[in-house]
Amino acid sequence: MTADKLALFGGTRAIPPRRASRDLVGWPVITDAERKAVLGVLDSGRYTSNSTGNGEVQLLEREWAAYVGTAHAAGIANGTAALEIALAAAGVEPGSEVLVPALSFIATAVAPVHRLVVPRFVDIDPDTFTMDPAAARAAVGPRTRAIIAVHLHGLPCDMAGLRAVADDHGLLLIEDAAQAHAAHYRGRRTGSLGDIAAFSLNVVKNLPTCGEGGLLNTDDEQTHRRILRLRQFGEDLEGRRERDYISRELAGNAKLSAMQAAFTRCQLARLDEYHAARDRNVRAMLTRLDALPGLRTPACPPDRTHAWHILRFRFDPAAMGIDGAHPGAVRAVLQRALRAEGVPVSPYQLAPLPMQRALRTREGFGGYPWLLADDRRQEEAADYPHTVAVLEDSLTLQRLHLNPNAGPVLRDWAGAFEKVWEHRDAVATAARSMVYTPAWHGPDWTSAEVPG
Repeated sequence: MTADKLALFGGTRAIPPRRASRDLVGWPVITDAERKAVLGVLDSGRYTSNSTGNGEVQLLEREWAAYVGTAHAAGIANGTAALEIALAAAGVEPGSEVLVPALSFIATAVAPVHRLVVPRFVDIDPDTFTMDPAAARAAVGPRTRAIIAVHLHGLPCDMAGLRAVADDHGLLLIEDAAQAHAAHYRGRRTGSLGDIAAFSLNVVKNLPTCGEGGLLNTDDEQTHRRILRLRQFGEDLEGRRERDYISRELAGNAKLSAMQAAFTRCQLARLDEYHAARDRNVRAMLTRLDALPGLRTPACPPDRTHAWHILRFRFDPAAMGIDGAHPGAVRAVLQRALRAEGVPVSPYQLAPLPMQRALRTREGFGGYPWLLADDRRQEEAADYPHTVAVLEDSLTLQRLHLNPNAGPVLRDWAGAFEKVWEHRDAVATAARSMVYTPAWHGPDWTSAEVPG
């Protein structure tokens, strides 16, 4: 029996508006444990990471290091600051280059710039959406000092391939694991796979706090000691009962608060339970969607596990039976059709990172750090064909599937996808009539002017 016509064209919505209730899709899940922990910090009067011994920040650091499998962990104000401090603690100097994937959140590129380090962009693997080791090897230059391996959407990178590139060229291998808490690669957890790893604890992450936060993991004692100095004005607090207010190197303030740490410790106690439930829910949904022609669900190679922080779906117009339409137009119509049925799909990043206006105009630092490296290149989207293709033909589901109780909603979403696929002819007609221009062709994204 053919489903009712699409809600986009006046049909009945597949999912009732109130179906996605907070108890099913709310994130983070807050229990009495979090409330008690936060009130406990308020009552204790110990609010900062300056507390010695068994303060909440120190307890989280020890628990997280043990969970990940590294010798050390340090609480940081947020994930972007964690990436900045990772570069500084490892000695990556101004004017040098780091390799950054062309598909990531802007923070992956901005963190090096804040250290006056030049981001050098690298195309991705079209199946995993993470940095392609072959493209990374080709991008290494005389000033390259590090690789930032982003475990995008919660899937670990090909760390063996990237480690080979790093070792062959004497490069630092940094994990940007902001979206990959609890994922594994060849039996080891993310955060233990590189020389240093940065995590975010933003409220939308798989391991959240009640706002902003971050963590840095490393096995190197000297790197860890420097991280602790860099997060607090260059001061050395280890073994001291009181601050001496002596700054031993130039550094800012990037501490994690005790309240944030207490909240995250409660979340950490349930991380594996939630991760397992999310894995079951997502895989059940993907099994149904795999049957739809032209829909490519997220891949997970057999040597790793997926944290499922974001679900990215690619659309193949030809396999869907749609010809004569730009992939971006098909994606745009599918977004409207699915949202009308009650599936909250959206893009994740509208353009390759090097097409971001800030990175094209290089405003904000007077042309630095590129002037330090005498780098006046103007990179183009065509330099990153896999990144462009993925952005043009995909949509994502974010956050609402993280709740361990979201299984029924994911089943509803699968049904809505199936309904839209039954009406691919209507999607095709709308897509063929659309005049489509990629987002990064507009004035808000690009500029031909490069300072210097």
